[in-house]
Amino acid sequence: MNYQQLREKLYQIIFGTDTPLGQRFDIFLIYAILISVLAVILTTVDALNSRYSTTFFVIEWFFTGLFTIEYALRIFCSPNRPKYLFSFYGIIDLVSIIPSYLALMITGAHYLMIIRLVRVLRIFRVLKLVRYLSEADVLMRSLHQARRKIFVFFSAVLVLSTLFGCLMYVVEGPDNGFSSIPISIYWTIVTITTVGYGDITPHTVIGQLISTLAMLTGYSIIAIPTGIITAELANEIQREKSLYPCPNCVKAGHDRDAIHCKWCGASLGTLEERHPPTKAL
Repeated sequence: MNYQQLREKLYQIIFGTDTPLGQRFDIFLIYAILISVLAVILTTVDALNSRYSTTFFVIEWFFTGLFTIEYALRIFCSPNRPKYLFSFYGIIDLVSIIPSYLALMITGAHYLMIIRLVRVLRIFRVLKLVRYLSEADVLMRSLHQARRKIFVFFSAVLVLSTLFGCLMYVVEGPDNGFSSIPISIYWTIVTITTVGYGDITPHTVIGQLISTLAMLTGYSIIAIPTGIITAELANEIQREKSLYPCPNCVKAGHDRDAIHCKWCGASLGTLEERHPPTKAL
């Protein structure tokens, strides 16, 4: 087997999902990621870490070495190395192995290995579920369309929080826990969002009246972002339906997974024909 044949074979195994070896490799990779992440989580449990610290250390560096070799092989066999290196998964693959090496210089950096969990998203490709990622695209486009409204809303909330915070600072003062305007603004945001930690509470009658007004304001505005996003999501779903016209009567308004036209009954084609799978790195 020459150099080029080796690269092609490795590419089919590491990047491909159409071959048995490629599917087994991806499934093995997902299990390895889950085990390595579980090991990182368990190291934070003192009772386990004190007894099995050596085991956890070996597991951590075993998987770090394994993922480092895998990352090097991906670079080696990739036909377009810059595209892979700067792709979403290429960056995640790199970032997932860096924390272990950083931990040699920075204490606690290895906990950042939890980012390896993002690599499990490859399961969509392994299980042929890439088409379902388009549903996430609809949600992301809805959020993008609503970004200005959301920005205006949060700006208004920030202004209200600042006003209430200043009032509480003047009325309650440092003696009652409102030691500065930023602390008072923090209290206002906690109150408006109905979280209510209770670490700072008003003691004067006027302060309690202001806090009551802040709570009522919070209940009044808490549903606004949901309404904005819901409206944009409905518009995006309707826009999505208009993208699939019937080839027979040319009428649109079909769901993404529709098989027949709801107007004339003609076939709309298979899902694979209308949504060809994209080749992921």
